[in-house]
Amino acid sequence: MHVPHHSASTRWILASALATPFLAACGGGSDAISLVDVPLPQLTAASAAALQSCTDLASKFSFANTTVTATETVAAGGLTVAGKPVRAHCRVTGRMFDRVGPVDGVAYAIGFEMRLPNDWNGRFFYQANGGTDGSVVTATGGINGGAALDNALNMGFAVISSDAGHGPTIGSAFGIDPQARLDYGYQAVGKLTPMAKGLIQTAYGKAPDRSYIGGCSNGGRHAMVAASRYAAQYDGFLVGNPGYRLPLAAIANIAGVQQYAKLASTPSDPATGFTTAERSLVSKAVLNKCDALDGATDGLVQDTGACQAAFNLERDVPTCSGARDGTCLSSAQKTGIAGLFSGATTSAGARIYASFPYDAGLNTAGWASWKFSAPLTRDSGAVAQIWSVPPTPTASFNGTTFALTGNVDNMLAAVNTTNTLYTESAMAFMLPPNPSDLGILRNRGAKVMLYHGTADPIFSSDDSTAWYEVLRGKYSENAANFARFYRVPGMNHCSGGPATDQFDMLTPLVNWVEKGQAPDAVVATARGAGNAASVNSDLPADWAANRSRPLCAYPKVARYSGSGDLNNAANFSCQ
Repeated sequence: MHVPHHSASTRWILASALATPFLAACGGGSDAISLVDVPLPQLTAASAAALQSCTDLASKFSFANTTVTATETVAAGGLTVAGKPVRAHCRVTGRMFDRVGPVDGVAYAIGFEMRLPNDWNGRFFYQANGGTDGSVVTATGGINGGAALDNALNMGFAVISSDAGHGPTIGSAFGIDPQARLDYGYQAVGKLTPMAKGLIQTAYGKAPDRSYIGGCSNGGRHAMVAASRYAAQYDGFLVGNPGYRLPLAAIANIAGVQQYAKLASTPSDPATGFTTAERSLVSKAVLNKCDALDGATDGLVQDTGACQAAFNLERDVPTCSGARDGTCLSSAQKTGIAGLFSGATTSAGARIYASFPYDAGLNTAGWASWKFSAPLTRDSGAVAQIWSVPPTPTASFNGTTFALTGNVDNMLAAVNTTNTLYTESAMAFMLPPNPSDLGILRNRGAKVMLYHGTADPIFSSDDSTAWYEVLRGKYSENAANFARFYRVPGMNHCSGGPATDQFDMLTPLVNWVEKGQAPDAVVATARGAGNAASVNSDLPADWAANRSRPLCAYPKVARYSGSGDLNNAANFSCQ
C-alpha cells in the first residue's frame, strides 16, 4: 500500500479537530513561524480593457492541445442573474487534450467555455464547479455558494468553466481511466489556467492583471488545491464549504448511513433512523442551550464553539421510555447519532474524517438528502470507482449495496493505494499536497477567504476550523494577514438552512488583494419572500425576509449589541 507524502499533515489536521479550542489559545506555540516583522507585498489593482474581437477569436488564438469549437456574441441581457441583465460578452467554447482512454476506450477531453465581457475589468476568474464535475456549466463565476444577486461575469471578470476532463454521460465510471482521475483531481485546473490566460491575451491585447479562483463544495476543494499547487497562478482564492478531504468525507458519510440504517424503523429507509420530527427535536434542543450565547435569542447559533461545550445530546434531549414518537430519542439513537457527530470511526476506533457541530439547521430536506440519499447515489460511486485502487468494475456495481454493506476499513485502504496503472492514490490527487503550507501564496501577496456553513451535513465546518487552527498555529496571528475563515451559522451545504446565506465574498476578496482592505466581516442576508435570486424555504416564519448578519472572521463571533432590530446586521458586532 502506498502512503501519500502528505499523510502526516492529514493526521495532524484530524487530531486538531479534537482540540481546536486549545490550539486557538496557544497562539502558535513552538511550531509557529515568526513573521511579525515581515511585510506582505501589496498587489496592484487591475486595469480595464475592451474586447478587441470575438467572432474571429477561433482563427486568431492558438494554444497547444486546444481546439476552439465556437465563438458567439452574447448581447446584454442574453443572460440574466437575479432578474437583471448580464453585460454583453463573447462566449467561447472548446476542449483540450482530446484522447481515447487506453483502459476503457472512451473518448475524453477537457471541455470548457469562457465568457469574455466586452468591457473587461482586467481580471480572470476560474469557476471551480462542484460534485464530480462532468459538465460545462454556464461560466458566470459564483460570488458565494448559493443563489446570489450578482456574479463575476456581470462584475466584468473573464470567466472560465470546465467539465474537468470527462463528459456528463459517463458518471463515476470515468474513474476507470487513470488520466481522467488526475484531471478531475487537479490537473485540469493546471492545464486550463495558462490556456485561459492566453485566450484573454488574444481577446484583449493583454493578459489578466489579477486572477481569482473560486467555488463551493468540490469547487471549494479545487480552490484549496490550487492554493497549494498553483499558488503562483492566482491572486485570490474564494473557498466555499470545501470538501478538501473529499474521499474521507465520503467514506465517513457511508459509515453514517450504515449507522442510520441500523437505527431505522424501516430497514430499507435510513432516513427513518433519524426522522424529520426527531431532527427538529434536536434542533430545538440545540437552540434552547445555545441560541442566547451570542446575546440574542434569534434562531441562530453564532457562537458555534461555545455551543458544542454547552449542548449534550444525552442530557438535553428526552430519552424514549416507550416507542419513538418524535418527542424523544431512543438510547440506541443517542449513542449512534452522538457517535456520528463526534466523527465516524473505523473498526479500530480511529476517526475517519471530522466531527460535526450541533446546530439549528439539522431538520431541513437538504440535510436529510446528504445524510440518507447521497451515500447511496453519490458517495458510493465516487469511492468505488473514482478513488479506489483498483476501481470496482462498473458492470457489477450497485451503489446502494456498496454503501449499506461495504467495509469502511477496506474503503479507506483502497483510497490510499496505488498500483502500476493508478500511480497516484486518491489521497494524493484529491487533496492539497500540504494544506497548511501557504508560504508561496502568502509571500507574493495573494489572499484566501474561506466560508463554511455550520450545518453542512457532508463537509464539516469543524474540518475547516481545524485547518484554520493549524494555519494559525503555523503562522501565529499573522495567518489573518493572508487567510480568513468565516462560519455561516445555520447554513447547510453551500446554501439553505435557517441562515443568512446570500452574500458577496468576491468583492471583499478583490478589495483585500488589490487595495489592502482586510475584511473583518461580510454582511449576509436571508433569502426571504420576494428575493430576486430565489427564496430559501428553510427560513423560520418569524424572520424578516431580508434579515442580515455579519459573517465574522474567525475566531470572532457576531454578538448582539443589546438593543435594536434583531433582523439588522448593524445591531451586531464581531467580537
